[in-house]
Amino acid sequence: MVNRGSSSHYRTSLTGRFLSRKSTPFAITFQIFSIFAFSIFVFFVYTRNSLEDEHVQPFLNKNSQSHQDKTADLPTHGKSDEQLWNAPFNYNLHPCIKPTAKYKAAVGSERYITVRSNGGLNQMRTGISDMVAVARIMNATLVIPQLDKRSFWHDSSVFSDIFDELHFIETLKKDIRIVKQLPKELETAPRARKHFTSWSSVGYYEDMTQLWKDYQVLHVAKSDSRLANNDLPLDIQRLRCRALYQALRFAPPIENLGKKLVERLRSRGERYIALHLRYEKDMLSFTGCTYGLIDAESEELRIMRENTNHWKVKRINSTEQRAGGYCPLTPKEVGIFLRALGYPPSTLIYIAAGEIYGGDTHLLELKSRFPNIVFKETLATQKELKAFANHASQSAALDYIISIESDVFVPSYSGNMARAVEGHRRFLGYRKTISPDRKGLVEVFDMLESGQLRETALSQIVQRMHENRQGAPRKRKGPLPGIRGRGRFRTEESFYENPYPECICTSKRHFQSQMYS
Repeated sequence: MVNRGSSSHYRTSLTGRFLSRKSTPFAITFQIFSIFAFSIFVFFVYTRNSLEDEHVQPFLNKNSQSHQDKTADLPTHGKSDEQLWNAPFNYNLHPCIKPTAKYKAAVGSERYITVRSNGGLNQMRTGISDMVAVARIMNATLVIPQLDKRSFWHDSSVFSDIFDELHFIETLKKDIRIVKQLPKELETAPRARKHFTSWSSVGYYEDMTQLWKDYQVLHVAKSDSRLANNDLPLDIQRLRCRALYQALRFAPPIENLGKKLVERLRSRGERYIALHLRYEKDMLSFTGCTYGLIDAESEELRIMRENTNHWKVKRINSTEQRAGGYCPLTPKEVGIFLRALGYPPSTLIYIAAGEIYGGDTHLLELKSRFPNIVFKETLATQKELKAFANHASQSAALDYIISIESDVFVPSYSGNMARAVEGHRRFLGYRKTISPDRKGLVEVFDMLESGQLRETALSQIVQRMHENRQGAPRKRKGPLPGIRGRGRFRTEESFYENPYPECICTSKRHFQSQMYS
């Protein structure tokens, strides 16, 4: 422990010795300036992590034997309950999604937008929120969107099966007009069919209003990522948040069962981790990640990828994917990771996922470290889940509710659900979300596997690696450096992953009290 009193005394005596010598006025001035500059430097180093920056460089270099020698004998560092479970300091930030004073209420429009949402549950949710904003920009009436029935899950659910349709319409009535279906006289009318450009600006959609000269109905073939993440008017960004976090409430049967399952988890233990274990067959096939699988399983995934027409990339080097941090953590790796963070074996873990590839064969390594693992199938009765059978999006909505309400959320991969849950938890007050540094962890796991790293050093390394990856407030990340053109938008952090600062605010009074208290 650093003794701040003795350190201060040392600095004072050191300064005294410097100034007590007979020196020219210039030398004294130079010495004082040097001490002042050094103090400022120390101050900034000490305070630079007050707001979280989650872009952390890898802690280990496989070629650095000297670093390995220094860390090999470090003890395992335990953590208190508060450190393990408490949410990060949120600077009194809170949701702020009300329209500004200049925002005008919606007026009725006889121009209509129909939408075919694409993707899984959360891809559709964020896409629908974008379409709400697009309808506002284009001064159009939005027809209740059609949901994706052609994706991997082949879910036949309609909008009202998953979302509270009346609540959706009523909540947004001051923003846009929403109808359940087109007027009969327009059902056979010619439609403009558009694939809107991804990550487009308000100006792009204002230009699209020229379509109203020739058409009364505009059909949008895809809804995901149609709006830019940044540089949009504040009222449009807040409308996206109102749509996602308020209007798109799940249908009552989903909401009610989700709340029951959360209560049952709480009855088993006061706190729980929601682990989004992205280890389903489709994910492993799509990413080409086969680490830890037997040859027959790897071949099965390759064949699936070859036979899925809309997956463009067919040949994937699994080793390169994993080394780059592009693979989901395996169940075994997740178990090692959580133990290294300090969570005890008794920790209650809810698995928010579809069917885990390989079943118990691959889950065994996780269960051996954390036997207190539950799924929705073990929390709910068969009767309760009967209505959700063969409806993957409805089942995913249960996982979403349980993940939002968890004490800690840990995604094994940064997919659509992980990003949506993290953003929602930020919006609700920065509930703790631990985002694994997959690229850094691969280095650590490989060194552990090869015997280059001892388990006694693992805990401290992993904890240091993730000090600034626990969901604390920070501004949204921009595009990666060096990328030009529209490709840069793909590298930006999603608006829905981190809706700060447009939808999350703090009062000036609180900020000043924190600064001067």
